[in-house]
Amino acid sequence: MHYTVVERELELRLVLSPERGIPVPARLAYRSDDPFAVHITFHINSDHPVHWTFSRDLLVEGVFRPCGHGDVRVWPAKAEGRSVVLMALSSPEGDALLEAPAAQVSAWLERTLRVVPPGAEGEQLGIDDELDELLAR
Repeated sequence: MHYTVVERELELRLVLSPERGIPVPARLAYRSDDPFAVHITFHINSDHPVHWTFSRDLLVEGVFRPCGHGDVRVWPAKAEGRSVVLMALSSPEGDALLEAPAAQVSAWLERTLRVVPPGAEGEQLGIDDELDELLAR
């Protein structure tokens, strides 16, 4: 099966305190065969990159307004006069607050939305075709 991948390398900032942060190289990835999810890989000073997967809708909404609860929360903010998107991630290994440039995240999300428009995710999974086939029997 053919699918499309939309990737973007960018530098995030791991927020340690209001005054301190460290740069974290990251890769955003979206695959049309997994149309509801976005994948973020962080290369933090370790041999093993850290992978997070969460809802694309959550990230789209988080660019404009605070959303999410539990393990992943996303909200827009200003940092030194720039628009940023903050992502608060919690896991059993610990919590992280990451700051991403809003313009770069938005541009990447727009590319994913052109590949699979909002509301068309189910079609990508072929569920409709399978249902039609089942009902036709």
